[in-house]
Amino acid sequence: MKVVVQRVSEASVSIDGQVVGEIKRGFVLLVGVGHGDTEQEADYLARKIGKMRVFNDEAGKMNLALDQVGGEILSISQFTLYANTKKGNRPSFVDAGEPQKSEALYDYFNAQLENQGYRVATGQFGADMQVAIINDGPVTIVMDTDQQ
Repeated sequence: MKVVVQRVSEASVSIDGQVVGEIKRGFVLLVGVGHGDTEQEADYLARKIGKMRVFNDEAGKMNLALDQVGGEILSISQFTLYANTKKGNRPSFVDAGEPQKSEALYDYFNAQLENQGYRVATGQFGADMQVAIINDGPVTIVMDTDQQ
C-alpha cells in the first residue's frame, strides 16, 4: 500500500459539484492499494499514521500527533499512486490492485483509523473526484509498505 499524508488546515472532496466529505485541521490521505496488499499493510499504516507526530507544539516543533490537536482525516482512494512511468508518455497502472479487492482493503484501512477514535471523511471509491486541500506547512509524507 502507498499513502501520501498531507497535513492540512482544511480540505474537502466533491463529486459532480457536491461536497461529499470535508475536514478542518488534520490529514488528507491519498491511498493506493497494490497487488498483494493485505490487512497487515493496512493495519501497519493506520497505526503509523495515527501516531505520526507532525503537528507543531507550543515551541513550534513538529511534536504532536493527530489526536493531540483534535485532528480529522479525509481519506481519498487513488490508484494512480501505482503509476509506472518508465516507458513512453502514458502511465501504466498494472501495479494497482484489482478494484473490488482494493475497495475492500481501502474500507478496512479507514475502519482501522476510525477504531483509533478518528473522524474519517471519505470520497467515493472509483469516482471522479475534485479534492480541495489547504496544505499546512506544507507537510507531505509518502508512506509505502514495500519500502518499510
